[in-house]
Amino acid sequence: MSAEDTEPPVVLFVDDEPSILSSLRRLFRPQGYRVLLADSGKAALAMLETEPVDLVVSDMRMPEMDGAALLEKVRERWPTVGRVLLTGYADIGSTVAAINRGQIHRYIAKPWDDRELLMCVHDGLERRRLEKENRALLELTRTQNEELQSLNTDLAARVKARTSELEQVNAMLETSFSQLQENFLLSINVFSGLIELRGGGLAGYSRQVADLAKRTARRLNVGPAMEEDIYVAGLLHEVGKIGFPDAMLRKPLSAMASDELALYRRHTLNGEAALLPLGRLQRVARLVRSHHERIDGKGFPDALSGEEVPLGAQILSVASDYYAAQSGRMSLKRYSAAEAHSLILGGAGSRYERSVVEAFELALQDEPIDKPLDRELAAHEVMPGMVLSRDLLSPQGTLLLAAGYVFDARVVRQLREFSGREGVKLNIFVKLPEGGST
Repeated sequence: MSAEDTEPPVVLFVDDEPSILSSLRRLFRPQGYRVLLADSGKAALAMLETEPVDLVVSDMRMPEMDGAALLEKVRERWPTVGRVLLTGYADIGSTVAAINRGQIHRYIAKPWDDRELLMCVHDGLERRRLEKENRALLELTRTQNEELQSLNTDLAARVKARTSELEQVNAMLETSFSQLQENFLLSINVFSGLIELRGGGLAGYSRQVADLAKRTARRLNVGPAMEEDIYVAGLLHEVGKIGFPDAMLRKPLSAMASDELALYRRHTLNGEAALLPLGRLQRVARLVRSHHERIDGKGFPDALSGEEVPLGAQILSVASDYYAAQSGRMSLKRYSAAEAHSLILGGAGSRYERSVVEAFELALQDEPIDKPLDRELAAHEVMPGMVLSRDLLSPQGTLLLAAGYVFDARVVRQLREFSGREGVKLNIFVKLPEGGST
């Protein structure tokens, strides 16, 4: 509460008759008002220049400047000050004219009734108080609106800046996660190639199994997460064989002795045990464990049957059996692609669910997943700046460079030296430039 709010209201009475001014002072001082007196319009204007007045009560008939002229000047210079006219004129026309000129709030006829005059002044001061409060509230509202607008503008700027920061952080995280995923899959590809080096079998076998399994999974609409799990399981499904003796690795299943068969039947458990400590590969580990299960219950290691056999494990089983038959892993005879296809069809309903076999057949007709737009080059044709579009494998199936690698001068030189020294042809595929052609 300000000092102005605690001070009593100020009323200025103007009359050229001292006796009337004395009467007015006696009447209003007991009301708690601060009473000011002026004996002319000129004296009243001088007092208004120096005193904070809330209400002016002026007599109409005064020399030099009458009440109507005074109150008109008050309205022009102090429009918020209340104005009351005391008039003894019988001519109502003059009173109305005075009211219109000075925009007088009330007029009281002389001689006045004390009660009526007290009530008139009280009402005038109350009106003045309410107007002041209203102006104060309007000013407060305006100030607060300006502050709120400023805060909103500042908040909007902060939100925009913070949103921009979060978007940048999210973009960085997405890029980092994408790179992490790429490095993760690259590591698995490299490890898969190292396993195949010991096996001496079909080069790129695990990658072929993984790609066909992923295409089969996509035909069954299992979703992106399960597709990737199945693909990784395809790359690592033989990891449990890493402890096999060299002679056993090269021996087909049909030629194994009983002790070798017992060891062979444990490779899925060994594979699961090798992968389980890696949190990212726990679902993959379950698929590796179960990819030799059959829906007729004659598989291993758990003799699961029917719906107990995970769908992902069946998908992996179909793809691995198809290429295992062609690579000599099953028997001494290496099956042709058509024979291996017939072998899978014969297992529908006993080894695999028919829906899985149907999806497998459709997947065989599909193009490789994410087939790039590229062209094949010889080692001497590769130039720095070109981008590898497919994994570069050695003749033994080992991963030399991963898809997406950007060749530099050093690697180009090493690639040419390797090809010339070893006398081998490398299948090098590079991306076509945008808008380019073969």
